[in-house]
Amino acid sequence: MTATYEDALALARRSVSDVRYPIVKTYTLDPIWVLYDRILRIDPARPDDPARDRFLLSKGHGPSAFYAVLAAKGFFPESWLDSIADADSRLGSHPDRTLVPGAEISAGSLGHGLPLGVGLALGLRAKGYDSQVYVLVGDAELDEGSNHEAIAYAGATGLANLHVIVADNGSASHGWPGGVASRFAVNGWAASTVDSTDHEALYASLTEPHPGGPRVTVAASTTTPHHA
Repeated sequence: MTATYEDALALARRSVSDVRYPIVKTYTLDPIWVLYDRILRIDPARPDDPARDRFLLSKGHGPSAFYAVLAAKGFFPESWLDSIADADSRLGSHPDRTLVPGAEISAGSLGHGLPLGVGLALGLRAKGYDSQVYVLVGDAELDEGSNHEAIAYAGATGLANLHVIVADNGSASHGWPGGVASRFAVNGWAASTVDSTDHEALYASLTEPHPGGPRVTVAASTTTPHHA
């Protein structure tokens, strides 16, 4: 049976959450689901295919939604969700790429995912692959200096195979004049802001042509309590 969004939502709610961030179990589920269900070229049977698209969860301290989608799509058994962070579990409170099928990077230390995505996009372009790289970051994570450099570099080098999704719940310490999207736009990125729960708007933004440069989709939430 083909999994639905409702199946993935139920799996995220069923999963054991990191006790430090109990409320972030589902609020990034919508963009991750849209990616895996409608956009990404990734086959669970061939997770190491060099021509695959890549999804990097930089916001790795809240992995329940990511784990739920991977389970719903057949990367690992759903039963693994019942023991997240147990001593013998492969699903940690931060994803470990050596243990989690389908995870491209080990994540949780904020500020690393986007720079890694830039390097990966550069490498894939150099090798002649048309693979796309998608990175999900938190809005507060953009306070990290490594992300300032990654945003500027990706825009300057025209990384059209790089896409960023910003889970914006208003938790950034400093904010940005004109909003998060303008921060990317001033560095040469195509940018749009959509409701984080609107699947059609997410899909339209994530598939909008952006020749010559990278693209960011700001998935804005106004109802989720603030966490990075």
